[in-house]
Amino acid sequence: MDLVLRGGPVLTCDAAGTRASAVAVHAGRVVAVGHDDAVAGLIGQRTEVVDLDGRLLLPGFQDAHVHTVWGGLDLMRCDLAPLSTREAYLERIAGYAAEHPDDPWLLGGGWQMSAFPGGTPRASELDAVVGDRPAFLPNRDGHGAWVSSRALALAGIDRTTPDPPDGRIERDPDGTPTGTLHEGAMTLVNRLLPVTSDEDMLRALQLGQEYLHSVGVTAWQDAIIGGYGDAGDAGPAYVHAIERGLLTGRVVGALWWDRNRGLEQIDELVELRESYRAAGFAATSVKIMQDGIVENGTAAMLEPYLDVAGARTSNSGISFVAPELLDRAVTRLDALGFQVHVHAIGDRAVREALDAFEAALRTNGRSDNRHHIAHLQVVHPDDVPRFRELGVTATMQSLWAVLEPQMVDLALPFLGEPRASRQYPWGDLRRSGAVLAAGSDWSVSTPDPWAAIHAAVNRRAHRDHAEGDYPAFLPEQRLDLATAITAYTAGSAWVNHLEGTGTIRVGARADLVVVDRDPFAGPAEEIGSTRTLQTFVEGVCVWKETDA
Repeated sequence: MDLVLRGGPVLTCDAAGTRASAVAVHAGRVVAVGHDDAVAGLIGQRTEVVDLDGRLLLPGFQDAHVHTVWGGLDLMRCDLAPLSTREAYLERIAGYAAEHPDDPWLLGGGWQMSAFPGGTPRASELDAVVGDRPAFLPNRDGHGAWVSSRALALAGIDRTTPDPPDGRIERDPDGTPTGTLHEGAMTLVNRLLPVTSDEDMLRALQLGQEYLHSVGVTAWQDAIIGGYGDAGDAGPAYVHAIERGLLTGRVVGALWWDRNRGLEQIDELVELRESYRAAGFAATSVKIMQDGIVENGTAAMLEPYLDVAGARTSNSGISFVAPELLDRAVTRLDALGFQVHVHAIGDRAVREALDAFEAALRTNGRSDNRHHIAHLQVVHPDDVPRFRELGVTATMQSLWAVLEPQMVDLALPFLGEPRASRQYPWGDLRRSGAVLAAGSDWSVSTPDPWAAIHAAVNRRAHRDHAEGDYPAFLPEQRLDLATAITAYTAGSAWVNHLEGTGTIRVGARADLVVVDRDPFAGPAEEIGSTRTLQTFVEGVCVWKETDA
């Protein structure tokens, strides 16, 4: 026997919710699950024995929507994610600029919209700390960028520049660009950015992978493989990692759907899938970003947004892919065996995605492609039961389902009721019979599953992630702890087609995580304090806390 973990508890995440206290592993597979006495006879002279001492063992977490390479790049660049105020951002940017005087562009990001009036920082603030250098700093959700005056000038953006169809240039009343670019307007600048080297992309993947393993994640779906934003295509980095034996996580790639093109790109996606498959990389999903975000008014809504006075506006957001084209694209992709992974924030985008999956089902019949929709900020009640009916998985980013400044200042006032009370309806989806998966969208938010699980159970952020003292947000949408964990294990394994993972059972791959406590035994308010001690992939330890 290679490995025995005993002295549980062990959460198996199987359909019955069974528990054990010991697990035995041989040749990367679980060969016994039971109580300590049942596995004691399997321990040999060469068996590695881990005494859990009452700490929980559970299946490795799987992140169904993450940007691992891009998150690693953020760690290598001017990383603003750990900070939360305008002053802290400017101090960090100034320090980074001084430390990297020869970089042709100042790159990084991770700022919060709530740190700036209206969620829109100005180029003049950036100019004060970077001088005449071009700078491009996406916000934490990746749907907007803060740019310097030099960057605007290099891109030729001035008061005469029209907004692109899929984005907006933030402007002063006279039309002068202020320094914030939303959605497709970012492309006007990021097309000028220097190409990230293959070695830097590989290093970013290694950093991102190490970070994910450190929080217990053993598998993930990289939600964009292709050219988007300021980071470049992550796909070749995965191939290089496979070639060099550096990839320890299980990864599914979601190929990027270019919203500025049409059905002609499908043949190219098929070719990409096959070329990646030949290299050992499963790029079997296609990512379609159907809308933007609520905070900048680009999430696609069934009814118009409100203004600051609570009156209806003429803006109901942007459907990045026309519904008729979306129906045809999803139907063809489904027929070709692709999973389709849709970003949908607004209730119109959610409905358009569900309509497209219904069109595919009507034409092609049922498949095992396991389509999913991520984010699901606002879902109309009429659409909640459609997830179960159509076999579409709801992929949750639960850390967003809390009250914090960006929600309070930039979302709630512009949604109004009843939409504000239809946000992140995890409880309703669960009760309707939908399959739930979970992801972080890192580097948008922390990849630590326990932060998201805490929010799913409490509908409040844990104190380590809280941005103020707020009450529970829509507490009727809470999930119980076992359901929230299962979504992050078996649910995401289902979405990722990673059979033999996501549960602890005889014959399963020994992807396991040991944490520092049994969160079922403590108060719900402390779930988010749980931390990872050891992470195993096929019985091999890929991360261990130094004092564990």
